[in-house]
Amino acid sequence: MGFKMGIVGLPNVGKSTLFNALTKTAAAQAANFPFCTIEPNVGEVSVPDARLDKLAEVANSKNKIPARMTFVDIAGLVKGASQGEGLGNQFLANIREVDAIAHVLRCFEDDDITHVEGRVDPVADAQVIETELMLADLESIEKRLQNIVRKVRGGDKEAVLQQKLMERAQEALENGQPARTVEVDAEDQKAWNMLQLLTTKPVLYVCNVEEDSAGTGNSQSARVAEMAAAEGNSHVVISARIEEEISQLEDDEAEMFLGEMGLEEAGLDRLIRAGYDLLNLQTYFTCGPTESRAWTIKEGTFAPQAAGVIHGDFERGFIRAETIAFDDYVACGGEQGAKEAGKMRAEGKAYLVKDGDVMHFLHNT
Repeated sequence: MGFKMGIVGLPNVGKSTLFNALTKTAAAQAANFPFCTIEPNVGEVSVPDARLDKLAEVANSKNKIPARMTFVDIAGLVKGASQGEGLGNQFLANIREVDAIAHVLRCFEDDDITHVEGRVDPVADAQVIETELMLADLESIEKRLQNIVRKVRGGDKEAVLQQKLMERAQEALENGQPARTVEVDAEDQKAWNMLQLLTTKPVLYVCNVEEDSAGTGNSQSARVAEMAAAEGNSHVVISARIEEEISQLEDDEAEMFLGEMGLEEAGLDRLIRAGYDLLNLQTYFTCGPTESRAWTIKEGTFAPQAAGVIHGDFERGFIRAETIAFDDYVACGGEQGAKEAGKMRAEGKAYLVKDGDVMHFLHNT
């Protein structure tokens, strides 16, 4: 399990440049005109994790298999998209397919790159897209409420629940608030998710700054940070141009380049970490002489469900999980050393997997 993050934003804010850098390809055409990205480009990337390198070294593994995540570069949005302006309908349909939204905001000045609104104002840009998504959700809710009237009158329990949830979302949206601000009871969460409202998607603001501001940000990214904090959202500061340059370098050259720029790590690492935090994701590992591998799960996942990420049979036939904390695995020199030191634990079905656990699942076939 990884996750799928849609890269969105107004035209010419650096979405495709960032996508090219993240996926280390030139698949997305980064051109200085609106709608150069029509079909969404999809790219899978490895999730960098120094712990996997260390585990593979300790276990003397022949192969390392990192966790994967998917980026989707979605066509640029313009005002009026909810009414079909630009590539609006296609844009909105593509957003429904992702787990989270990375909202790229232009936080740099450049007279050579046009802005669709003729100005640089990342906060206003964010509001344009949020407004269009809210309008699309409102239209969707109004149509659905009309369509379930008969079922509600007939006492259909599922329809009654849908009506209740949609009316709560409608109230929030009409008050200028995205649907993700609505508090939903745990027992209603599945029905809520099935509404597939665009504004329930978690948002990560990506501040695309000029090269000199990549490490510290600038006045525009500071405005975005303030907005994000007020909304309870997250933000990261990245220079898409720097990331594109780094993507073309070998690892040692990239490290040297980052040092010269005064950066501790590539923007990709920060973006992925922020995405993991946004979706409450974590990593556990399996290790052995054949391979060391990272697996992505949600925080709060029980051991059988974590096993099911590897194979459904592991979850169905789950017996127990032999578990070693990452630090103990390394300190004890691997599985055998950890076992001899009493650091290996036998965990059952009620065990909540922790980030960094090294696990071996016993199961019935």
